[in-house]
Amino acid sequence: MADGSSQADIRGIDIDKLAKGFADEENVFKSFVTVSTTAAREMRWQQKTSGFLDSTDTTGITASQIANTSSKSLPVVVEQTWTRNTSYVRKYFVESPLLSMEDINDSDVDILATNVRDLTRAVARQVDARIYDVITESQSPSNILSTAATATWDNGTPANIDIIADILTAKQKIRSQGYNPEGAILAMNPIEHRLLMTWLISTKGSSIPQFASEKVESGVVMNLLGTKIVVSENAITDSVAMWVPTRSATWKAFMPIKAVTIVDEGIGTKIRCFEEGECLLTDPKSVHLITNTIT
Repeated sequence: MADGSSQADIRGIDIDKLAKGFADEENVFKSFVTVSTTAAREMRWQQKTSGFLDSTDTTGITASQIANTSSKSLPVVVEQTWTRNTSYVRKYFVESPLLSMEDINDSDVDILATNVRDLTRAVARQVDARIYDVITESQSPSNILSTAATATWDNGTPANIDIIADILTAKQKIRSQGYNPEGAILAMNPIEHRLLMTWLISTKGSSIPQFASEKVESGVVMNLLGTKIVVSENAITDSVAMWVPTRSATWKAFMPIKAVTIVDEGIGTKIRCFEEGECLLTDPKSVHLITNTIT
């Protein structure tokens, strides 16, 4: 059966496939979390409390006894704890104005493709921002780990700045919770990225041979100290977030991103774009926020 004029595939453009292509460019952070589906808008899920079972348990016995239990003694009782949470799917929804059929036919600009692109980017950007906000607990660390920077990265005295120490502290704290920080995501705003590159090249350039000639060429995303640096406008300045990809959080998709056309015959066409889902912070102790990076 042929497609009707109100369906997605019109004028030689597969609107839905085009939307998904543009979304892939914008959803930076979605690539670094686990993505799965949910069949319901209300989700009950468990948030893990800790990594290693090496703290005082509910009986008051210290877990250090695990390593030195006397003969015929009962085993030390330790257990993992979880926090039960309930989350609800969020809907991201935009549409274009009515595009007249005359404009669609003779406009120098491909207004259908342009609107699909911009509407999709608008939805994808908000999804991207939501994922970052959930992972960083909206810049108010409660369950995740956090440490203030050694000195603000824009400190007027470069000798006081130690970004390498800040990154290594974040890795050390994540590892202390039983997670492997090698290959972790280090997400930062372009401001922090500029300060990082300036410090590495101008201040520490002589200490890192060939850094300026080799590392800068890799672009916005680069590797440093076993972490993958990701730069995004959705990352909030005055902090830098580190997390274990595909482990720290999960994006639960209720409806994947989609664009559809609504045709008013003889008048014009509207384009709608939407996505529904929510991000769940399942392993908060695998996340570390470096705070106070800006004066």
